[in-house]
Order: sequence, then structure tokens, then C-alpha cells
Amino acid sequence: MVNICSLYCERLFILKLFFLSNLMKDRLSILKRFYKKYSRLPSYSEMLKLFNVSSKNAIFKIIQKWIEEGFLQKDIHNKLAPTSRLFALPFLGVIKAGFPILAEENREYLSLDDYLIGDPTSSFLLKVSGDSMEGVGIFEGDIVIVERKKDASLGSIVLAQIDREWTLKILRRNRTTRKYYLVAANPKYPDFYPHEDLQIFGTVKAVVRKFN
Repeated sequence: MVNICSLYCERLFILKLFFLSNLMKDRLSILKRFYKKYSRLPSYSEMLKLFNVSSKNAIFKIIQKWIEEGFLQKDIHNKLAPTSRLFALPFLGVIKAGFPILAEENREYLSLDDYLIGDPTSSFLLKVSGDSMEGVGIFEGDIVIVERKKDASLGSIVLAQIDREWTLKILRRNRTTRKYYLVAANPKYPDFYPHEDLQIFGTVKAVVRKFN
């Protein structure tokens, strides 16, 4: 009898945890949608309506839980602010692109900002125009993440100004003259040697493309 009661209580506890976990996920989704629409976090009063709770103490406990889990933080003015984890996506593991295998689910979260952007203070976005970089997987309409810097290693994809013209190309160096020049990743384009000046303004760190 004791064992049956213990087993029943254990299962009841697991179901309660599952319900609370799903409830918190639903509330977190509501919070994300609100932030996406209004570019701010909801007030305590707004959270009462959004989460369908009747006391601000319940809202306080929800917020504390999210702070502990790293979704929210207090800024220098002690106001609530989102962290990059709030917009992170579930990282479920590795999927083989060759022969099919069973994909094992992971419980980690991955923020695309953290993954793609090394230095947010010196990074910016550019939209690609043209087909000169198709050979390295950069197509017209893609968004590239560029990290601002004045130097780059050979073979890097760089944002450069060559003879006062802006372009995105691969940096190379002539073995004979030791002079730097730019190369496209498309055979229909020639190599670009500067007549006057070649300046590097950044290197491409990532490419973002949406599929329809």
C-alpha cells in the first residue's frame, strides 16, 4: 500500500512539473511576442493580463525564475532587460547530411548573436548585391556580418575600398610584387589590382540567408 501511494505521488509530482514547465514555456513565448511587437518588456500590470494571473507576487516569482535562468536581467538602473538567451533558439544536436541517422535531442540553447558575432561593438550588417562571391556561398540578397578592422589575413573575405570603390572580395598578395589585390569567387570576374589605393575596412564573419 505504501509503495502504491509512493508511486502515485511520484507520478503526480512529475505531471505537475511537466505542466509547470509547459506553462513557463508558454509564458516565455508570450513575452517574446510582446517584445517583438513593442520593442520593450511588458509592465507588471500588463503581465497580469498576459499571463492570466491575479497577483503581482506571482509575476514577481515568474520574473525571478527567468532571471535565475538567464532570460532576463536587471540593468544599471535596476530595470528589467532581456538577455541574448531570451531570443536564443533550442540547439537540438547534430544532424548528419549524408546517410540518415537518429538525431539525438539536446537541451542546450544557442543565441545566434553569440554564435555569429564575435565583437558586437565593431560588427555591422551589409546586404550583398551581385554574383561575384557565389563560389564561396555568398549570393545576391544575402546578409553578411562584417567585423570592422583595418587588417586581414590572406584569403579572408574583406570589405575593401579599391580606388575609391567599395566591394566585397577575397584578399590576395602577389608573390612577385608583394602587392595586395582582390579576387572574386566567380571565374567570370578578373582579379582586381589597385591603380591608386586599396584599403581594408572589415572582414566577413558570417552569412545569413532566409529560405522561403
